[in-house]
Amino acid sequence: MRILMIVTSHDQMGDTGHKTGIWLEEFAAPYYRFKDAGAEITLASPKGGKPPLDPNSQVPDALTDATERFEKDDAANAVFANTVTLDGLKADDFDALFYPGGHGPLWDLATDQKSSTLIEAFVAQNKPVAAVCHGPAALVNAKTPDGKPLVSGKRVTSFTNDEEKAVGLENVVPLSIEDEFKKHGATFERGDNWASYAVVDGKLVTGQNPASSDATADEVIKLLSA
Repeated sequence: MRILMIVTSHDQMGDTGHKTGIWLEEFAAPYYRFKDAGAEITLASPKGGKPPLDPNSQVPDALTDATERFEKDDAANAVFANTVTLDGLKADDFDALFYPGGHGPLWDLATDQKSSTLIEAFVAQNKPVAAVCHGPAALVNAKTPDGKPLVSGKRVTSFTNDEEKAVGLENVVPLSIEDEFKKHGATFERGDNWASYAVVDGKLVTGQNPASSDATADEVIKLLSA
């Protein structure tokens, strides 16, 4: 089981002066779900090297067993500090693709052509593509082989407009994933704010929020084990 995890390289929350990046739980939980299932994991990002972590994801209230395990895991931290760039990555070399969230992807992965091309290649090979919380921003501009939006006619979820308003960032973010998905003809589904909720449509897996990280990763493992 070879899994490619692509994370954001973007560290600024618009022009607010606040930092953003990856939400630690949304990286750590899937990482260890995959690792404990025996997966070989490759970490990549648009800029390569050490990606930014959202400092808000490292406050005590945001920590979980998975984030604490990561903090103590020197080997995982070494891998995290040395992500490869997207250049030269091929869907042929992996069994599944996974995007953790954090607000960063709204600024870089949503419009990264190399990322979109990889997503399209995984879809063309009928391999699982998964994303959680703001990670589904990476799906917004991806297309099917016949040129339609990838999410058209698909059941999907992501961090919701209601949740964005609850954290006071609806006027800061450059796009609403929920709105983009609906515009592209997707059926947007959701659970309660902050509750675990994952949607599987064929080989496409999306999770709503940080609490959905484990569930989203578990659905990928189920697809790979089928």
